[in-house]
Amino acid sequence: MTDMPDGWAPVGACIDKHVMGYVAKHNRPRLAAGADVYTLACERTEYVLDTHDRATVAFSGGKDSTAVLNVALEVLAREKRLHRHLPLRVYFFDEEAIPYETEEYVRRVAQRDDIDLVWLCLPVQHRNACSRRSPYWWPWAPEDEAKWCRPLPPEAVTTWPGFPIWPPEERLSVPNTNGLLAPPPHTTATFMGIRAQESLIRAHAVRLRSVDNYIVPYRPKSNARQAAAVFHGNLWKAYPIYDWLTEDVWAAVRLKGWDYNRAYDVMEMAGIGPAGQRCSPAFGEEPLQKIHTYAQCFPDVWARMAERVPGIGAAYRYARTELYGYGSKPDKPAGMPWPDFIRHYLSKHGQKVQPQIAARIQEIVTRHYSKVTHPILPATPHPVTGVSWAFLLTIAMRGDFKQRRQEAHQLLKKDPTALWHRYAQELTDLTAAGPEGRTEIGYPQALPADPRTLIPDEYKTPPTEATP
Repeated sequence: MTDMPDGWAPVGACIDKHVMGYVAKHNRPRLAAGADVYTLACERTEYVLDTHDRATVAFSGGKDSTAVLNVALEVLAREKRLHRHLPLRVYFFDEEAIPYETEEYVRRVAQRDDIDLVWLCLPVQHRNACSRRSPYWWPWAPEDEAKWCRPLPPEAVTTWPGFPIWPPEERLSVPNTNGLLAPPPHTTATFMGIRAQESLIRAHAVRLRSVDNYIVPYRPKSNARQAAAVFHGNLWKAYPIYDWLTEDVWAAVRLKGWDYNRAYDVMEMAGIGPAGQRCSPAFGEEPLQKIHTYAQCFPDVWARMAERVPGIGAAYRYARTELYGYGSKPDKPAGMPWPDFIRHYLSKHGQKVQPQIAARIQEIVTRHYSKVTHPILPATPHPVTGVSWAFLLTIAMRGDFKQRRQEAHQLLKKDPTALWHRYAQELTDLTAAGPEGRTEIGYPQALPADPRTLIPDEYKTPPTEATP
């Protein structure tokens, strides 16, 4: 593709430069694929359509699912043998607290002859990070009809075989509901707009050591009893654009003339850069940081969002403060061991979710000690595992139900030599405190007499002042 406008990255951005965008930051090998990302996405899509009985697209109205949908439609248009998949089945989970521009865009998509769109307005379980006492909310919940952020669309499907409406605690999450959308015996592939650049957890979703690394089995996220009733081992997820960058997505929209969600134009005009543009509800842990953009860009929806879930008022004012686990951390009281401090913040959550958060923290601690025997320190992330008590405190305060916070994040852009010497110095200070230092960090063994001996030989030389 040529004649590229200034400032746009080509859809043909080479894989050997951009492969696994986010993963490349973590020193993963860069693989030369010999083709541009658009061509590879088409090849992957064609392969998936060839090898599965049925295919669907998980469509959110966002830019990534827009790219996935249009790639699939272009492949279907040119390959007659794949016409058995037409019209292409598209599932749109309407999350209620979304811009009207998204609704208008989805409606335009639904009017295409080559698409069979199912507009799902089910009360699926969503995370409410605005409140520790009310950790979940359910869009289109019938008991909350007076609080709905938008009128129910005329295309809405409000019931589905096997989906429990009552009681609310039995309602499925979106991942688990997908099992109901792919009944056996047919094998079904669901195309999803997952991109490695978005986060480390999404980068890990692509199985690097697999031949068809962008095709993964769909497994339940939680609630084993419900999952056993809706999952039959016949559903797969496909990530055909996993190696695309944000620039690639928007270049494709421009060069291919694809329709897109005009909510992005509103956010662009408001000065919000591409990396910060989100159309999903702003009630989850990560989206909560952008909650102010709804009030700024979509005031008609925000007027209803402001009363939709418990804690929304406090979240709007303090979402980016330590109250919600961002910015500076609260000071630990002198004499209180770190495990007790963590338990103190765990107790602030509702009793139903405390075990889940505690299990998440224990998982991270176990993973740390499976790799090293060194103690977890209050401030410095361990140079191998990335774990610190400050990081665990963030998990305890915020919950991290979707596991978006990974300890490996703490090692990004860190010089390993400097980090090892920081770790050794902090451990030296704790060792000097005697038994109290070991008690503070909840470490059962004796602290090393000389923590500098823990530094690997290749990092023994102290960093110079010029070392970042």
